[in-house]
Amino acid sequence: MQEHEKNLLLLIIIGACIGFAKLLVSDEKLTWRLTIGRTILGAATSTIAGAIILQIPDISPLALIAFASALGILGSTFIENWLKSQSSKWS
Repeated sequence: MQEHEKNLLLLIIIGACIGFAKLLVSDEKLTWRLTIGRTILGAATSTIAGAIILQIPDISPLALIAFASALGILGSTFIENWLKSQSSKWS
């Protein structure tokens, strides 16, 4: 496995863990749909951090992980709230 593939896999795992952990600490009722959705959303938003490699190719792995974690936490919350507001408009 090449280095960029390892980094991508690491970003996906970090984001999935963040999404799942946020669900575990919330007061919401755990359902399979919510668990899978939050895990996928966290993984997707943290992989956006891979775009920073295009701007800073020699970024340290620790900085990349920190950026991915921030996006996984802040990004999924923002996207989830936006989707909820849009769904209320559609229904």
